[in-house]
Amino acid sequence: MMARALRLAARGTYTTRPNPMVGCVLVQGDEVVGEGWHVRKGGPHAEVVALEAAGARARGAIAYVTLEPCAHTGATGPCADALAAAGVGRVVAAMRDPFPQVDGKGFERLRAAGVETASGLLEPQARELNAGWLSRIERDRPWVRVKLAMSLDGRTALANGDSKWITGEPARLDGHRWRARAGAIVAGAGTILADDPQLTVRLPEDVEVLPPLRVVLDPGLATVARGRVREGEAPTLYLHAPDVKPPRGIDAQRAAVPASGGNLDLGAVLRLLAEREINEVHVETGATLAGAFLSAGLVDELLLYVAPVLLGDRARPLFAGLGIDAMAQRLQLQVFETRAVGGDLRLRLRPQQR
Repeated sequence: MMARALRLAARGTYTTRPNPMVGCVLVQGDEVVGEGWHVRKGGPHAEVVALEAAGARARGAIAYVTLEPCAHTGATGPCADALAAAGVGRVVAAMRDPFPQVDGKGFERLRAAGVETASGLLEPQARELNAGWLSRIERDRPWVRVKLAMSLDGRTALANGDSKWITGEPARLDGHRWRARAGAIVAGAGTILADDPQLTVRLPEDVEVLPPLRVVLDPGLATVARGRVREGEAPTLYLHAPDVKPPRGIDAQRAAVPASGGNLDLGAVLRLLAEREINEVHVETGATLAGAFLSAGLVDELLLYVAPVLLGDRARPLFAGLGIDAMAQRLQLQVFETRAVGGDLRLRLRPQQR
């Protein structure tokens, strides 16, 4: 039943942010009497949807919920109170909610109302589901995923910059699904100037997606007056050095972050995005900025598409600026997932020391 609740929660992957994904299943014996998931911020929480579906059959039921029921009033009322009022007999949560306004208080309210509680069932899976939201709450920065596509010999583009297309169409569509779950898509000024990307999500029309914020790291605001990154409905934010003045007549959303040696402080960038309630950052950029994130220890996951092609030793590398001169300095990665996507291979890798 908890696995079912987790699958329900995942239905909100593209729409719940900045809130966590939550699912709830109400059970009487072996029968599911109500279930639901949180769809979007401001909408009913998973527990409330499940209670409405169950009606009077919620009394005495066991509630399986992927996150501790909330104990505060925000856009909606406390779910702990709603469960108690419905007469639910037991609440089993996958994990405690680390959000300061909850953090055990939901369990306390339930127990005070005579409802039995338990937590920890499938907790690793629940934490994985909401890795971005947990990163923002517990570390004050978003989860950083760097997406790259490469040839078998570790190259991302020819020497002249041509990279269309290393991977096949299925891999490119899969990349858009990962874009869709992010709160922000980040690219550097060099990528904007060289490739003129849109940095938008392009999925079938029947897939509901909350458009991610497009973030351009541009210390000198060299790209603010140009490019497709400003077209369409998705919002765009330019991050620049503090001493830079924007060109006249340019109406663009922008913010200054600390910089050194012509480069923005990436830690400060992530803190600013966390303040804007960004849970997951999807980085799509060139070797220089990708290498900078990795060197700074700010990469939580690499999303790497490997195509069965060879580009040769004159082609561009995957990362630049790592400065590895000895085997002792090598960056060790853990293969988290391997999957064939069309004719390509998708790897998800995570640094062993984060």
